[in-house]
Amino acid sequence: MRTARSLTGALLAVTALFASAGAASAQGEDGAPTEAGTSFRTATAIKQDQKATASASAGDYLYWQFPAGAGQRPTVRATVSLPEATARHGAATWQLDVFDGLRRRQACASGEPVHKAGQQDSSVTLTCTLRTVRPWAERWSNDPLPGAYYLRLTVADAPADDMGLAVKAEVEATAGDAGGARAEGGELGAPLHAAAVAEPKDGWMGSWWSDRWLWTVGGALLGALAAIGGYTLTRHPHRFRRPPGA
Repeated sequence: MRTARSLTGALLAVTALFASAGAASAQGEDGAPTEAGTSFRTATAIKQDQKATASASAGDYLYWQFPAGAGQRPTVRATVSLPEATARHGAATWQLDVFDGLRRRQACASGEPVHKAGQQDSSVTLTCTLRTVRPWAERWSNDPLPGAYYLRLTVADAPADDMGLAVKAEVEATAGDAGGARAEGGELGAPLHAAAVAEPKDGWMGSWWSDRWLWTVGGALLGALAAIGGYTLTRHPHRFRRPPGA
């Protein structure tokens, strides 16, 4: 009985050792991921402003996921290093898609999510800037909400003989503050499918600070000054009369 338990413990220890070694090998020296998932369920988690890399073959579907909070405007950038021109047989079209936590495809407000690389090109870069993430939205809408976002990178069209050639991808997700012009009320109960990603530094619902506060305070000061000026003119008009003989 003790022998069986010892063997079981040894097997578990070896399994854990191999698992930790595999996890370490999937990260670079700076801790950035060096592998990509092959589906939504296996999407590799990355942080904002973190560059992740992956080696793959043309025709593979590469998946990553990153966090985005309310008031942020996420931008995704992907660069694919292509094989030598002599090994390729023509142009190839690469495509970058972004989905929210409910796996709803999100439209790019700006950027170039589809790009055709010529046979002589050594790399191709794709970008996609989403709409501002809202703190809440109606159920029927397709508005971006706080939570995890998936990005998928693949070649959409290429010569059949080029499928399977080795490529290297580098992706990065950033998120700028949209500012008070996009601030709004309401709050989502919980971020969408965000268990595997790190929470943004300002939280899922964004920071309480907004440049709208500057406009509010500035407007209040101007209103107060106008009120004081109006009171002075109407209450003491003689102070502003021209002195006799002037």
